[in-house]
Amino acid sequence: MPAGQKRILIARGFAGLAFLCGVLGLLAGILERTWELGAVGWFAGGSLLALLSVYALLDGAVATYR
Repeated sequence: MPAGQKRILIARGFAGLAFLCGVLGLLAGILERTWELGAVGWFAGGSLLALLSVYALLDGAVATYR
């Protein structure tokens, strides 16, 4: 696997998990249930995963083009 491709694959996984956290946060807010974290907690977790995804994607892109 070329340099950076593994990081890009990990970034895609983080992005998928961030989307899942966003959906769970939306459902928790609509249904007014906590589901361990509540709507704000799921949103915060999804935001953190999205930030990690962007960082990993940029890091993989830099490593690919060096």
